Amino acid sequence: MLEISKNWLTNRLENTTDALALATERDLTSHVFHCRRGKVVELADGSEAVEFVSCSYLGLEVHPQLLHSAKEAIDRAGVHFASARTRMRLDDLEELESILDRIYGLRSVTAFTSVGNVHLGVLPLLAADALPSYPMAEAGPVFLVDRTAHASIQVLRGIFEQIGPVSRFDAHDTAGLGALLDEAVDAGRTPIVLVDGIGSMGGLIDVVELNALTAAAGGYLYVDDAHGISIAGPQGGGYAHEAFGTDLPDSVILVGSLSKAFGGAGGFGVLRDRADTKVLRKFGNPLIFGGPIALPMVSANLASARLHLNGAVVPLQDRLWQNTELFDQHTYGRLVNAGERSPVRGAAFAAEADALAAAERLRKAGILVTPAFYPTVARGTGLVRFAVSALHTDEQIARAAEALGDLD
Repeated sequence: MLEISKNWLTNRLENTTDALALATERDLTSHVFHCRRGKVVELADGSEAVEFVSCSYLGLEVHPQLLHSAKEAIDRAGVHFASARTRMRLDDLEELESILDRIYGLRSVTAFTSVGNVHLGVLPLLAADALPSYPMAEAGPVFLVDRTAHASIQVLRGIFEQIGPVSRFDAHDTAGLGALLDEAVDAGRTPIVLVDGIGSMGGLIDVVELNALTAAAGGYLYVDDAHGISIAGPQGGGYAHEAFGTDLPDSVILVGSLSKAFGGAGGFGVLRDRADTKVLRKFGNPLIFGGPIALPMVSANLASARLHLNGAVVPLQDRLWQNTELFDQHTYGRLVNAGERSPVRGAAFAAEADALAAAERLRKAGILVTPAFYPTVARGTGLVRFAVSALHTDEQIARAAEALGDLD
């Protein structure tokens, strides 16, 4: 009899509780807002609250130069151009990618509409031995996916399995990864190791150590640093880029977001050479058959890239780290990521009900956060996430810490 193994989505559906639905019913998440001033949002019912939800960690989405560029693009070209970039594109996109090339050490950068589409465009071509700078073994690749890697990577496991074997590992268990890499070498396969740079709910991944292990096995480290872009480096290259000393190893493929601290919209992939980019732009499915980044956001992205290139992001980074340090002081260093150069802080709870109660206390105090449950965190547990920004005031941070209260 034919047996079909349970797919990952079925497993997720069967093991997910109603905690998130309860959070929505209690108005603890899925908020609707009308307008905002800094980190204060006016909700649809007319009330106001301070949000720690948006992952735009530097506040660039309200920077005057981004606003001006977006408005100017509308006047010049309209709000949208319904064509794949391979057929026609705004000139601002060319300059955006050129500046990103410079920020990432004259590597070759391609912008996409989202980070998820970067994965969908790059990874099948990488695994198919189509990118000239990243040769595969004759037996093909093996995919090693960190268990905490973003859902936009996890969802592609079905595609990966059409090309090669897939295993999951813990990025903090280097011995476990080493064993999987040894198996790949013994099987004559090229390992592709997929990790986040900064976890959306967790801490920093030691990308330098993981790359050393991966490169020694003849493989490639694919880093989704969506939450790390812009927050580190004199030109905002990001956490992973700075961890490598700003010179990306040849074994690393870096993916970043334009939609978080960068302040715009979309994602991008950093490849080693223009020959790789030529293949990507010719065969990358989302680039050929998908629509473009909205024109105002292309121009806003360009304005942000210019701010990155001239170092204008550094004072915003400084303010961000002042705010995370202040938050750590008010919460006595007890939150997830306390003391780390991550903009994410989390109050972890052993039970979902306790996380819901904490989110409710915060909501009543006019503080909006992100309550998270399985599969974002371990089954049966809960986490209340604070996305700290350079725009938060000292008073707002103190209010949030006071409303959170005792974690015991």
